[in-house]
Amino acid sequence: MNFSELDIEMVFALMNGKLSAAINRKLYRSFRKMSIDITPEQWTVLFYLWSRDGVTQQELCNVTFKDKPSMTRLIDNLEKQQLVVRSPGVRDRRINLIHLTEKGRELEATTNPLVTSVMRMALEGFSDSEIEMAGTMLAKVFANLKNSLDD
Repeated sequence: MNFSELDIEMVFALMNGKLSAAINRKLYRSFRKMSIDITPEQWTVLFYLWSRDGVTQQELCNVTFKDKPSMTRLIDNLEKQQLVVRSPGVRDRRINLIHLTEKGRELEATTNPLVTSVMRMALEGFSDSEIEMAGTMLAKVFANLKNSLDD
């Protein structure tokens, strides 16, 4: 199948966020069902901090592809929930580092299995090679779009 034969409406529907919205909605409902008071966006920030605690707000913007005002709101809300704290950088006190609190660390054990379960359900019926191929293709699409934004 060549590009001109693609169902452009379907491609647009997938790329305009329906898939992401559906996953986020399922995650949100799953969190609520377990009385976990975070959003999928907040989980994404926490997920990164669980592997690299004490990063700058800019680094979180870069890895989540969020703009600075959106990230500021996310971190403000995570702070209000006592899941993270901001601390001044050692070398440059104008830069805040974002650190997990004990409460933030504890969420990893309950949320990661839940997210894994949702993703397994979403990928049901796909072979490992299909999942790998889709991941490769989506990474290329993202890279193409990201590179075009840098121009």
